[in-house]
Amino acid sequence: MQSIDITRRHAVAALAGGALLAALPSRALAQQQQLPPLVKLVVGYSAGGPVDGAARLLAPALSQELGTQVIVDNRPGASGSVGGDAVAKAAPDGALLFFGASPTITINPNIQRKMPFDPMKDLTPIAPLVDYTNVLVVNKDLPVHSVAELLAYAKARPGKVFYGSAGIGASNHLSGALLEKMTGVQLTHVPYKGSAPALADVMGGTVTMMFDIIATSRPFIQSGKIRALAVTSRQRNRMLPEVPTMIESGVAGYDVGGWFGLYGPARMDPALVARLNAAAHKALAREDIAHRLREQGYEVWSGGADLLAAKGQADRRLWATAAQGIEAE
Repeated sequence: MQSIDITRRHAVAALAGGALLAALPSRALAQQQQLPPLVKLVVGYSAGGPVDGAARLLAPALSQELGTQVIVDNRPGASGSVGGDAVAKAAPDGALLFFGASPTITINPNIQRKMPFDPMKDLTPIAPLVDYTNVLVVNKDLPVHSVAELLAYAKARPGKVFYGSAGIGASNHLSGALLEKMTGVQLTHVPYKGSAPALADVMGGTVTMMFDIIATSRPFIQSGKIRALAVTSRQRNRMLPEVPTMIESGVAGYDVGGWFGLYGPARMDPALVARLNAAAHKALAREDIAHRLREQGYEVWSGGADLLAAKGQADRRLWATAAQGIEAE
């Protein structure tokens, strides 16, 4: 009888303890979601570029939302793979996060034969952040005013229409390669060390065309120094509402763009992922942040970690088609 009473008292105590845990988070549970006093937001590109600029805009807002210091840590190299690899090999405690640009996640695995990590296996998707659209621009003196006219011009001159890019394997390189595969035209790729010199040579007439981020091309489009033929997204872009899409222009299924997402090392605690996702969502919801991102040519892209994971997988398959026969140096 005494043993039964003791067991009953233990059971009641256990139920009471469970009710207390359900009502108030325990210190142990709270500690599981705590972040280190310093969080490094790794950017796989040099300071001063577009990826770095977006990360530095978001870092202070993340600091406020998380209640811990968030700083940008530039680790450039191999189109973002050096930075991504550092995060992939880090402890999954949130001290090192990756501000991942889509080419690192979706293009590099298709063209870097010795990529040190697999973004799909070695990183934890946390939150989508922003996306952006490219625009197809041509030299102002080229006698074409539409994508259809450009394709006809290129087909009449196989291999003699040159397009610039930020380098082998860059998204604007593969955008041109994808156009070739989808339409059958023969273009000649001219890689540069960055988009700025490539765009300068489009204006100068050294190369015929290129795909470029809308924010950087827009001033030159408006001043008449280059001509915009189409944007690469499925819908028209609010920054260039008069410019048709590639699909409207007759290239069925051409829907490509870029994006940035927040990632952590593999095997992160789901509770920590949820906390980081909520902080990113709140930071992006601030009107001052959203406004400044739009000024840089980006659109806020909010959602769950599953949305970022699905987009990464879909775009990796898309770029695999364009990347056939291309290998990064």
